[in-house]
Parts: sequence; C-alpha cells; structure tokens
Amino acid sequence: MVGDVGRAAAAALGLPGAALERIAPVVEPPAWSSTLRVAALATDSVALASLALDLAAEARGAGGRGPVVVDGPRVAASFASDRVLRVDGEKPDVWSPLSGFWRTADGWVRTHGNYPHHAERLRALLEVRDDASRDDLVLATAGWAASDLEDRAAEVGAIVAAVRDEATWREHPHARVLAAEPLIATMSLGQAAPRRWPASGPLPLSGIRVLDLTRVIAGPVATRDLAHAGAEVLRLDSPALPEIDWQHLDIGHGKRTALLDLRVDRDEFERLLTGADVLVTGYRPGALARYGLDEDSLAERHPGLVTARISAWGASGPWAHRRGFDSIVQATTGIAVRESADGETPGALPVQALDHSGGHLLAAAIATALVRQRTAGGSPHVAVALARIAQQLLASPPAERAPAATQDLPAQVSSVPGGPELTHAPPPLAFAGAPDGFAPPRPWGSDAASWSGG
Repeated sequence: MVGDVGRAAAAALGLPGAALERIAPVVEPPAWSSTLRVAALATDSVALASLALDLAAEARGAGGRGPVVVDGPRVAASFASDRVLRVDGEKPDVWSPLSGFWRTADGWVRTHGNYPHHAERLRALLEVRDDASRDDLVLATAGWAASDLEDRAAEVGAIVAAVRDEATWREHPHARVLAAEPLIATMSLGQAAPRRWPASGPLPLSGIRVLDLTRVIAGPVATRDLAHAGAEVLRLDSPALPEIDWQHLDIGHGKRTALLDLRVDRDEFERLLTGADVLVTGYRPGALARYGLDEDSLAERHPGLVTARISAWGASGPWAHRRGFDSIVQATTGIAVRESADGETPGALPVQALDHSGGHLLAAAIATALVRQRTAGGSPHVAVALARIAQQLLASPPAERAPAATQDLPAQVSSVPGGPELTHAPPPLAFAGAPDGFAPPRPWGSDAASWSGG
C-alpha cells in the first residue's frame, strides 16, 4: 500500500501494479507534525527500495516472494538519524552557526555553511569576519534583496536560497522544467550486451560492485542501501575535501572508504570502473564531465555500467548547475513557507525527508536498472532530483498538522574499527532476508582504492 509518491516512483520505474500490491500497510507510521504528507513520503521511499531489492533477488533466483512490511519506528529513526546518533555517548553538533534563515530587505533567505569551503565563501560574500556571530549575519543580510543575494551567492559558490511560496516557485522557469520530468529519470545510453549476475549470494545484490562518488546525505543513503543489500560499495573522496566526521559515521555503514584524486589518479579510477557494475555520483550535473565521467562517455568506455546521479535541481533547466542541499530546496520550493509555525518565520520539515527519501528512491532505481541491464542489455542511467521530490510532495493532498506524538525510536550500537562506539539508527529496509543491523562504518578514507580480492 503506497501513496502518491510511491505510485509516481513506481510508474517512473515501470514496476508492475501486481508488485506494488505486495507492499503492506506500514506498521506504526512516523508520528511527525507537518502540513505535508512527509511520513507517507518517507515510508513510500523505503517501501519502493525494499520492493525493488526483492525483485532483484527474484530476477537472479536468489530470493523468495513475500509482503514488504515497513516498520514505521525504524523509518522514523532513520530519517531523524542525526538526532539518534551518539559518538562515544556524545551528541554531535549538526548545524553550523552560518546555516539558517535570515531576514533580508524584502523577505527571507536560507543559508548553508556546514562545509568549511562553503562557510568561507559565505563569509566572503557577506563581508563578515571568520568569527562572525549570528548577530553579524543578521546585519549583513538585512540590506540585501533576497533574490539578489541568492544570485550573487550562486556566482561565487556560496549556498543561499531566497525563501519563496509555492505559487512563486511554480512560475519559476526551473520549476516548470522539473514539472515536466518524471519523479525518477530513467534511460539507456548506447548498446551493450547483458552482463551476467555474479554467483548468487545470501542477499539481493551480493557480488555487485558499486563505486560511490557521493557526499552529504542523499547519495550516501542510497549507497548504504546497496551495501545493506549485499553490494560491495567503495566510496571515493578527494583528499582535498574531507567529509564531516559525524556525517560519515551516521551514513557510512557497510562501505569501504578510500581517497582518490581524480585530477592525478585517472588511470587508477578507470581500473576501478572496469570492475564496477554501478557508479553513483552526487555532484552537480556536468561537474565530472571534465574528467570524462559524463554518462555518455562512461557508456562508451564501459558498456553495461549502470550510472546513477542524485542532485538538488536535476540535469536540465536554468538551475541545473547550481549547488543545493535539502534545506535549500525546502526554502526555494515553498516548503519552508508551508511549514511556518507562525505564518511569518519560515519553517522546515520535521526531518530532512528530501535527502533520505531521495536516497531510497535512487537505490530503488539502481536495483531496477541492474535487473533490466541483465535482461535486455544497454547502459542504464537513472537520476533523482531533490527539487522534483519537493514538487511531488507539495502536489500531494495536504495533511492536517497535529502535534508530534511521542514515539520510541529504535537504535543500534556498533563500534568503528579502531574508532569510537556509535549509537545510531538501525536499517529501515524491509526486503526479504534483510539483516537486522548495519555493518559498522569504517574510518573515513582508511581503505585502499581497490576492489576486494584484487
């Protein structure tokens, strides 16, 4: 049983209606307070990922049929994982003081400064000191028009969004482009013979190799799903762009993690691609083209490779190359206005639901693409945009806001090899035979940039 988002995602992936009937009603749905159907978005995305993994297991003769029963408290914990996380018993600081809503001369903006390089650009744009307080930012943004600050930030690589209502966003040229796109983009690039499944293992994606070039939340959630379903996931990061410690520990479960500089290690990366079944990227569309890592070039050099991309704004339209995060998309598309508690100050969804649901939907698309490649051949490409999910959520029937109910959130305890003890959210996926717990994350950048077994 799925809602509007689940049906739209299933239609985009071409999943048969009979398969959707296997999704059972959610057990104790998340008890969040919102004017939008954010709980349905969350459970739909987890259900679709779980169903797609079941279908992949069946396609390779490695799984049995059964209902997909999503556990609401696990979904609630997973989507609020940054609140569940404890590192050696301590709650990490999640938000930078430079991230938040700020008044402008004609409205509001939302900023994002969690990464040091984004914070540096934001301070330079606003002409504030490195030790700027929130009061300094209040003064610095007050003289700007919201859209002018948004546009200037895009020019210098800072992250600022003008807060819009839904009607204003719907008339925006980029919103109109997105409205014509499916919730999940799917295509086949060029000719390629069907690849063979690896020898069957205990999980739906056992033996599948995934190269992970994603950061922040949505992409790592997708690749964490794939790792939980048995894939060997190798995350690669540039040594010049360290990941935020808590963020890696929160969503790095089950993956290997290595450092590789694409500017100097291209031959090594090509060798990894030769052994890969899937490449997942989370950079802006076109950002990797200078390395020959656009989807068309990859399909030519590595026929049969499944490529997948998560982005804020999608691959086409005037904002395709802009930077963005979940909170920024919420502000831009009208969600922040809808979620205002007082009708004046912008608000936010109770969890970063665009990121988490985007990751699960991308995992569903990847599992489906693997089945189709091994059935019909080709070089599949799939893509998910957070802004497109936001528009789907806004188009769903409104929810009646009610006070958030108390809900006990499950947690798992594990230890990073040679590192801290973690308390974290358990896996939400409900495919047949899904492990009850996550394999622990490894220290960021601590593995060799190679596949297991050579």
